[in-house]
Amino acid sequence: MQSLERGLAVIRSFGANTPEMTLSDVAKSTGMTRATARRSLLTLVDLGYVRTDGKQFALNARVLDLGYAFLSGLPLPELAQPHLERLAASVCESCSLSILDGADVVYVARVAVSRIMTVSINVGTRFPAYATSMGHVLLAGLGEDAVTRYLAEATLERFTRRTITTPEALRAELVRVRAQGWALVDQELEEGIRSVAAPVHDRTGRVVAAVNVSSQAGRRTLDAMRSDLLPPLLEAAAGIARDLALTPRAEGGAR
Repeated sequence: MQSLERGLAVIRSFGANTPEMTLSDVAKSTGMTRATARRSLLTLVDLGYVRTDGKQFALNARVLDLGYAFLSGLPLPELAQPHLERLAASVCESCSLSILDGADVVYVARVAVSRIMTVSINVGTRFPAYATSMGHVLLAGLGEDAVTRYLAEATLERFTRRTITTPEALRAELVRVRAQGWALVDQELEEGIRSVAAPVHDRTGRVVAAVNVSSQAGRRTLDAMRSDLLPPLLEAAAGIARDLALTPRAEGGAR
């Protein structure tokens, strides 16, 4: 067990600021003697987790296997939850993850900073896809035939004066969302609520979920939504997608 502990300590000593280190660097970072650090490094080299040119040491891609076993057992909501928590903490706004189920978006994960809508949103809450930012992202991720079927079958009820209520206008919006890679909805589902959403892709590029940030219109302008919320949102969506690429069973776990 002590050898395992030392090996993990050596692996953790590498990071974004220290992608390559000498034996002395590793010994200093881990608090080990040079002899102990050397034994651990050479063992990791033999196992394929570390590579060396004789002086510098660096991690190999095989270290990803250590996290794969953990990630592969997580369904999508649990996988996304840490990303949502970091996002909510960074922007001080509520964040959610949803999937498309028929004509609705279904919330499968959420971090609520405050209640900003008149209805309570929880895991399992459903909203019409056409009136939400996550719905626009998920609909934009469908093929043209699927979008055509959706537009033919959906009843586009007006929730506010800003709600898109014609198939032509919604199709045009989906084309724009697909091109820019995100959606911004301004008080279409409820007056006073704005939200911005980004897609989560699986390893094939298919949109399997959407993540969003919601805010009160009186607190953030549309420009502020784009400048302050969109960049960290896109980063969170990309992070979820990266983890999802390591989890073959996660896509089905959301349904």
